[in-house]
Parts: sequence; C-alpha cells; structure tokens
Amino acid sequence: MLDRIDYALLRLLRKNARLPNKDLAEKTGIAPSTALERVRRMREARILLGYHAEIAPEAIGIGLQAMVSVRLARHSRALVDGFHRHLLGLPEVLACYHVAGADDFLAHVGVRDSEHLRQFTLAAFTEREEVAHIETRLIFEFQRNVDLPPQPGAD
Repeated sequence: MLDRIDYALLRLLRKNARLPNKDLAEKTGIAPSTALERVRRMREARILLGYHAEIAPEAIGIGLQAMVSVRLARHSRALVDGFHRHLLGLPEVLACYHVAGADDFLAHVGVRDSEHLRQFTLAAFTEREEVAHIETRLIFEFQRNVDLPPQPGAD
C-alpha cells in the first residue's frame, strides 16, 4: 500500500523523472537515504515501471499523428493477442490500447504526412484478415497530463 510520501514521490517523478534524489528528499521532507529506498522499493514492486523522455515529434520526422480505431472481425484469445503483438511491433504505433465497446483497439500513430498515414493504414490494418473496420481521427494537439489522480482515501 502506498502512503502519502510514496504518492508525493510519484507526483514529483511524474512531473520530472530526472529530479535528483536530494531534491526528491527535500521536497517530500524525508532523508535522502529514505527517498532512495522508497523509489527503489517502488521499482522492485513494479509501481514505477520506467522513465521516459518526451521527444518533440517534429524532431524525429513525425509531422502527423492520428488515433486509429480498429474493430476485429472475430474474437479469440489468439487473434486478439496476435493483433496486439502486431501493433506493438509497428514503429509508427506510439501507443496502443485494448478497449471495450464498439472497437477493440485504439492505436496512436505518428507518421511523416498524410500519404504515409494512408500507406501505413492500408498495410498495417486493412490488409489484415482479422480486421473488420478501421476509423482514423487526426490529432491536432497532444499533451500528456503529468498530474496523478488523488490518492485513494485522501481527503
């Protein structure tokens, strides 16, 4: 169970994963050794899953982003798992979500331009026999929320 100090550490790391340990300790009012041990414990418990660099899409050739909704024609564990692996293996897929509702997957994709998007969706989705329907929505702006939801049980 996470306590208020753990949540404070997580909030700070979510906003800036490069924050030095001494700053984490100072901002949470604990000793540096305690901060280091708590962060280590949260990594080992798989509460902290990793640290990520936020990269300007344009700097790596992404000129267009989209969300592609995918509906599968049939459902079985093997088909769903196989399609999920397929998505994760595509370099254009920035994130993928297995969802409930009318669609089965949402894929956040980053491509050079509209022609790249067209070619990518044809090859990655419409040419696959397990895919029954896709719908593409262009993303005009994307920004990650760095805040955490309130701590359970906190007032």
